[in-house]
Amino acid sequence: MALKRTQVYLEPEQHRLLKREAEAKGISLAELLRRLAREYLRKETSREDFFRIVGLGKSGSSDAAEEHDRYISEAISRDENLR
Repeated sequence: MALKRTQVYLEPEQHRLLKREAEAKGISLAELLRRLAREYLRKETSREDFFRIVGLGKSGSSDAAEEHDRYISEAISRDENLR
């Protein structure tokens, strides 16, 4: 995986607490920030999938009431494949 260098300005207290958390986990601050970004983006994707499912009834799908379990399962599978 190719990484892109970036610069982030943190408040001193944020930096101190994040650095402490990274040390407790035995990882670098950069790795902790990557993990936090990955988790945030995963949650955002899940939220988008959820709202797509909620809108199925308005999308013209006539089987949303009967097939909602399948649609939810497919959305969860897509989310897991993004990780």
